[in-house]
Amino acid sequence: MAKLYFYYSSMNAGKSASLLQSSYNYQERGLTTLLLCPALDDRYGQNKITSRIGISAAAQGFGRDEDLFELLTVARQTTPVHCIMIDEAQFLTKMQVHQLGRICDELDIPVLAYGLRTDFQAEPFEGSQYLLAWADNLKELKAICHCGQKATMVLRMDDQGQVVTEGAQIAIGGNADYVSVCRKHYTAQAGRMSSAPSVNTRLA
Repeated sequence: MAKLYFYYSSMNAGKSASLLQSSYNYQERGLTTLLLCPALDDRYGQNKITSRIGISAAAQGFGRDEDLFELLTVARQTTPVHCIMIDEAQFLTKMQVHQLGRICDELDIPVLAYGLRTDFQAEPFEGSQYLLAWADNLKELKAICHCGQKATMVLRMDDQGQVVTEGAQIAIGGNADYVSVCRKHYTAQAGRMSSAPSVNTRLA
């Protein structure tokens, strides 16, 4: 039976690069992959997965209201799909994670999801929360804090380089806006966390 995999980490662990390498491995063997990415993440252009090391590939964008099971059903009408790979999977909804499970169980197609585990307030994203609960296989990808320890947390920075502790959970940004750190340095730099995490969306 096909499985649902969740590869999670803080930022700068090579999630997108790992996804693209896995897709290449399938294609090298004559198999077809369907690459998906959230439409709201347009840092490198629409419908595109790009790693910070410079490699990229075209992908199909999806919105929060999109039925991923139906999306795959339509895609398979024109080409076979042997594996689905999803970048920035933290932006999935609970229902979409359920749909990925259906793809594995009913269509016997493996799904590889790559994403952040927690946000800048150390709160889980909706997609990550349910992937951690429902995925068949969990794998942590390693990022490094400036102290050399494993980075498991993410700090959000403002334009002056100061740590931000409140705001919308989703704010699309890159290395200039976020820093991956270990828990010790997250606690030291973020101080007290907001008691009421925001669920609004802001795009940078």
